[in-house]
Amino acid sequence: MGILQDAASSVGQSQQKMNCWEFKKCGRQPGGHKVAGLGVCPATMFTDLDGAHGGKNAGRACWAIAGSLCGGKIQGTYAQKLHNCWRCEFMNKVKQEEEPSDVGFSHTRLGMEKSLEKQKWGMMAWDPSH
Repeated sequence: MGILQDAASSVGQSQQKMNCWEFKKCGRQPGGHKVAGLGVCPATMFTDLDGAHGGKNAGRACWAIAGSLCGGKIQGTYAQKLHNCWRCEFMNKVKQEEEPSDVGFSHTRLGMEKSLEKQKWGMMAWDPSH
C-alpha cells in the first residue's frame, strides 16, 4: 500500500508544478492574450510529453520542443535553442526540482519519453484493473 500512496502523492505534487507558460507569463497558451499575434506555443499542445517532469503537455519540457518562443523570438530547432535554454531561469528551476526525484531530470525528448514510459509501466503494475 505504501507504493500506491507514494504514486498518488507524486501525482498530487505534479499538479502543483508550474508549466513554462505560467512561469514565464508568455500568453501563448490556448486562449492566452498573445495568441492572436504570435500563435499558440507548440509546447502547450505537444501531448507526447504530457506528464514529463510533472507538467501538462510539454509545459515542463519546453526546451525539447522546436518552435517555442522565448525572449520575444522563435527559438528554432532543438539544437539551436538548447544553448539559450541552459541559461533559462525556468529550465534551471525544473532541473533543480526534478534532480532529487526518482525519475530525475532530462534535457532530451528521448530521456523524458523513457521516463514517462517507466512511470506508465510502474503504475500499471500496481493497477488492479490490469
